[in-house]
Amino acid sequence: MSLIQLPMSDPGSPDLTSPLRFLRWLGRAQRRGRLLAVLWGVVQMGSQAAIPLLIGHGIQAAVDSHARGVWLAGAGALGLGAVQAAAATMLHRQAVWNWITAASQIRQLVARQASRLGAGLSHRIATGEVVAVSSGDVEKIGWFVEISARLWAAVLVWLGVSAVVLAHQPVLGVAVLLGVVLLAASIWPLIGPFERRFDEQRSLGGKASELAADTVAGLRVLRGIGGEELFLDRYRTASQKVRVAAVRAARVWALMRAQQVLLPGAFVVGITWYGAHLAVRGDLSIGDLVAVYGASAFLAGPLRVLGEAAHAWTVARVSADRAVRVLSLTRTDGDAATATLDAARAARSDLHDPATGLTAPAGRLTAVVCGDPDAAGALAERLGGHVPRGGADGGGGGGEADGAAEVQPSARLGGIALDALPLAEARATVLVHDKEPVLLSGTLADLFAVPASGRVTPAEALAAARADDVLGALVDNSPDAEGDPMRARITERGRSLSGGQRQRLALARSLVADPPVLVLDEPTSAVDAHTESRIADGIKELRKGRTTVVFATSPLLLDRADRVVLVQDGRVAATGTHRELMHTDPRYRSVVTREETAPLVEETA
Repeated sequence: MSLIQLPMSDPGSPDLTSPLRFLRWLGRAQRRGRLLAVLWGVVQMGSQAAIPLLIGHGIQAAVDSHARGVWLAGAGALGLGAVQAAAATMLHRQAVWNWITAASQIRQLVARQASRLGAGLSHRIATGEVVAVSSGDVEKIGWFVEISARLWAAVLVWLGVSAVVLAHQPVLGVAVLLGVVLLAASIWPLIGPFERRFDEQRSLGGKASELAADTVAGLRVLRGIGGEELFLDRYRTASQKVRVAAVRAARVWALMRAQQVLLPGAFVVGITWYGAHLAVRGDLSIGDLVAVYGASAFLAGPLRVLGEAAHAWTVARVSADRAVRVLSLTRTDGDAATATLDAARAARSDLHDPATGLTAPAGRLTAVVCGDPDAAGALAERLGGHVPRGGADGGGGGGEADGAAEVQPSARLGGIALDALPLAEARATVLVHDKEPVLLSGTLADLFAVPASGRVTPAEALAAARADDVLGALVDNSPDAEGDPMRARITERGRSLSGGQRQRLALARSLVADPPVLVLDEPTSAVDAHTESRIADGIKELRKGRTTVVFATSPLLLDRADRVVLVQDGRVAATGTHRELMHTDPRYRSVVTREETAPLVEETA
């Protein structure tokens, strides 16, 4: 196989019953690559093991003054050396392919899982854990898949060498056969302690990665409130715990490596001493002594492979357990129903959240006001069917992987739970526009190459998002566009644009998609008041007849909404128009005006 075939078109359906079954499934998925690696390993190690035999015959031929035998032995050793070099090259190539393929396959599985769960993934398991699985753990599992093939090759060659020695010198053959088994068994008592210590290191490393990700994501806010040093101190403490755990694990690994050097060395010395004793007695020729020494010295290589495989097996088991934990997550705790909801019915259906009591009427613009931004974000995700778990207040909570968080009821569209819909259908029906959307690099045309109804053109969406100045900036920064905005290039994450410009492009992308239900989370937080007012008009006009939910606290957006809902403490607290609530509900007015208390506004004719 060639590396150009990666990534795979389908990474497969793994066996997630246990970490061991997952590793077995991964091995079966690469059966051909592993068999090729075993074949090349046998040829390479077999050639290496046979060279001492030829050298021994050559030395014996020299002792017996057989010149032809010397030349034949030398030519044979030279030929085997060439075969060994070629086989070693092919073994290395195939081993690296096995490693990369296994790592890529797991990364694709993790990416597919993240796509299935959407924003709910980070609420089911720590972000640092997902990062650690898709980076360090996949490499360790790939290493195990790679070395397992070399281990089988080493075992086969060891059996072959033992059989040859056993045929010529039964006592030495038994010593070689049993000695390697005893040396291999001496490694296993250390595997348990190493696995426990590595598991501890891996767990602490995941927590440190999570803390680092949270710190980097909120660095701007932390600097604004003076909390940067506090979080840095927390990360230093977590990092030191990882260092201590790594040192403890390294001590056991160092002892295992010492065994791999000391015990095989003692084994070779013992075999050589006994062979020399037989040679002195006349029971063994000089050539056979050299051959026996070379064969026993060669066995140090398979023993090192065995020790390396024990290490790889230990870390792979821990890593596979983490990978299985991520890949086993499901959208719901039970089996999803086989419900269906076509676009026409979805457009006529109300969106309802049982947890808060929020209802967004079909075909209308509903604004939702939450005093807690985190609760607003969690509710927006749940309305899209993305977050199956969270705290009772609707805040999501960032639950742990152990499943201790409370199960939240799924949002319902037309009486059908979104979690019961097929994933592709649920996402095509309800689109959640994130508070901080990501712009990928590419042209503006690439940005709008999203699944869409075709009812809204990019030009109409850009006009509704009031992105005229954004188009001008993109054209100015893209000489190759030749004045065509759709050919203008967007840099990675839109770094060349301001926050408001990025926000408007992302909003236009969501408007082009034109789903039956669109959930917008603070879509105008980074623009000025004048632009925000125009965007509010554009959204209402373009989404006329479509169900739209906007999470906002801006009066300019709220005043355009057909219906405004105030959500506090995880429940709907008030419903009405913006102006009605401003006159009648102090809680609503406090959130919108950002005042602790606000006097009632007098009714005017």
